[in-house]
Amino acid sequence: MAAMTDVVLPAVRGGWWHAYVCPAHGTELAHDTLLSGAFPAGGAACPYGCRVDTDAVRGAWAALAHQACARRIRLLAYEEPERAVTLLGEYAERYAGLAVDVHAGGQDWMLRGRLFHQALSDAIWAVSIGHAAWTLAGVPGVEAAVPLLRSVAAAARDARAELVAQGRFDSNYTAWLNAAGAVATGALTRIAATTTDPAHGLAGSARGEAADPARDDAAGSARDDATDPAPGGAAADWLGGEYGVYAHVLAASAADGWEWEASTYYHGFVLRAYLLALRGTDPAALPAAVGERITAMIGAVAGIATDGGILPALHDGPYVRDLTALEWTELCTLADAYTSGAGLAAVGERARREAGPAYDGLDAHLHGWFSAPPRTGSEPDAVPVRRTFADAGLTVLRGNGILALLDHGPHGGSHGHHDKLALYLYGADTAWQPDPGQVPYAHAFWRNHFAGPAVHPAVLVDGVEPAECTARTVAVSANAVTAEVTDAYPGVRVVRHVEAADGYLLDVVTVDADSPVRLALCPAVPVETDGARTRWLGDETLHGWHAGAGTAPIVAYPGPGTADDPQATRTWLDWPAPDGTATFCSVYQAGAATVTGVTLADGVLVVLLADGTEHRHDTETLRHNGTEEG
Repeated sequence: MAAMTDVVLPAVRGGWWHAYVCPAHGTELAHDTLLSGAFPAGGAACPYGCRVDTDAVRGAWAALAHQACARRIRLLAYEEPERAVTLLGEYAERYAGLAVDVHAGGQDWMLRGRLFHQALSDAIWAVSIGHAAWTLAGVPGVEAAVPLLRSVAAAARDARAELVAQGRFDSNYTAWLNAAGAVATGALTRIAATTTDPAHGLAGSARGEAADPARDDAAGSARDDATDPAPGGAAADWLGGEYGVYAHVLAASAADGWEWEASTYYHGFVLRAYLLALRGTDPAALPAAVGERITAMIGAVAGIATDGGILPALHDGPYVRDLTALEWTELCTLADAYTSGAGLAAVGERARREAGPAYDGLDAHLHGWFSAPPRTGSEPDAVPVRRTFADAGLTVLRGNGILALLDHGPHGGSHGHHDKLALYLYGADTAWQPDPGQVPYAHAFWRNHFAGPAVHPAVLVDGVEPAECTARTVAVSANAVTAEVTDAYPGVRVVRHVEAADGYLLDVVTVDADSPVRLALCPAVPVETDGARTRWLGDETLHGWHAGAGTAPIVAYPGPGTADDPQATRTWLDWPAPDGTATFCSVYQAGAATVTGVTLADGVLVVLLADGTEHRHDTETLRHNGTEEG
């Protein structure tokens, strides 16, 4: 846990945090000075020894510093309330002096904020500030934060109206704008209920105010702005109004529980905003469709996590990042409070470890977040071998010490990656062949690289980037999935069958093309190969046997690391098919190997086992309907 250090607020507005990246190495810069109030002398540090000092990096540092200070104030509200009240008062003065108009420094595509380049960053910061004030209600001096809370609620409403006018209500921004409005209004209501000081304009609004900010008090909603703690409506409107949290939950997520971008990071991003916005509510009292959808969203996270808590970094999320890990610790704690059987204990524990020295223990203070016990979960008696999220187009297979995830869904919008029919492989605690994640967006070269096809374990045709596309599910069974894509490349059909077979994982890829193709194997761990066998190392070992028709031997070559450190050298594997039409068959086992070999002849893959038995798989049958019974 991080030591409680002093906090000095940044004196300047925040920029775009994604610019906090080394231009030479693509790595995020150091976070160790974010509470100091001053940009580091000599420039922000890169892990490779660079020091970077540009206007964009200074603005990015200020953005991260404001967020870090707000989070620390939120923690201090529990542990040193008097100090937290002082800092809130300082922030109220600073905001009044800095956020006097819409920020002119943002890029043209940005929905601009007031304290930051982006209104999204304003809202994330405001949620932390609002929760600090909420926790501090009743502590002398907290009333100084009232003008700040009123301002951020009004700014959130203005920004949300702009998004709605643009037809972008389902944006992940909206989740945080609603959370900022709900939390600021809830904090104002709490403060109003604990003060009679007319100097802050709260005495009238406290009269008869419900303790629960989520209560839909029609009389309170009808108050004019002179007495309403947050101009623009009560907390109930931010939750249940036409463009409130409840409406956004249903608009931005699908029936399978996934946020529409099918990105692990952005899914967790909006889910955390919802849970933060719902402080003080009864989870079981939410509108049924909303309450069930949030439960499904929590289940989607649990559904892709390994037993050791690894979350695949699908579609534009950080691979490993300490500040993101802090967010996951909070989300996991709130999820447990929201629904029984959330299944995120291992994810939370891993996130605490990944946060490292940045871990501050805030999640331990979040007991009593909701006004009632968790919703009753409906967890299955056993985790299924296959689980498909139909709307996101993600299938997870678990068995024999391997978690395999096949991406066969929509591209994912601006956060999508060119990885259709990519197969990601994990042990409980080892990412053998993971989604490599994404760097901070301001590094154009590495951002394009990690969104492109070259770093994903999928089929690449003639070295050309595929079109944005969606695969079609051919067949599913209790332990297998078969999917195809026909519009990634003109005239090219790719089919992938993945099966948790008896004792091993089976992967069969067939390609019909008239140009050279290759199947990429993308290890994130040391790997050994002789062209037909692979051995993937790590905390757990993965053995692979590979046989093909129309293919050349597997070739090893040096490649970049995952997005947390692109400069790390890894051994990458290319499996080429020079004439385009080919069948690639792989058999994987974790731990001790009982497979002794594989052969492919006349379309039949034979898996030889140490006990002398043979398993036969007809690749043509698998290609067409996913079952061996026809």
